[in-house]
Amino acid sequence: MTQILQDFLTGAKNKEFATNTGTQIHARLRQVVVDEKKGNSGDLELIQNIINRTDLKKFFAVSAKTEVSIAGYLNGRFVSRRIDRLLINKDTKTIDFIDYKTDTDKTRFIEQYKRQLNEYGNLLKSAYSGYEINGYILWLADWSLDKQFQTKNLKN
Repeated sequence: MTQILQDFLTGAKNKEFATNTGTQIHARLRQVVVDEKKGNSGDLELIQNIINRTDLKKFFAVSAKTEVSIAGYLNGRFVSRRIDRLLINKDTKTIDFIDYKTDTDKTRFIEQYKRQLNEYGNLLKSAYSGYEINGYILWLADWSLDKQFQTKNLKN
């Protein structure tokens, strides 16, 4: 019985650590803006991971939105979510979004994360008819970008 309790408490501590780490990194990333004309702002360590990556820079541009709330009905159920970074390009009718993940094991919760990004993508698809929508996981352990959601531009 003692081992079961100890395992439970260890698991709870690990979950709390992961939650706190995620909350802290989200707060730091929320402040990051990469702007070659006016200068970058926010956490310099995080900016260094972004500035040389053309695939990431657009998500941290002035035009990108952070912590975007979105809600709607999916499969007859009302859902409300928050997208970490969102970029809407009205000229090309594209929407790109990312969700940050701090995991070092990319496979452990991948199915859960795919469902999450599908929810985001489908909510956006409902709100932005005719847009191509692309959703990515940004793995913060190695700063890799992993596309997990895509719709094609649906011409009206």
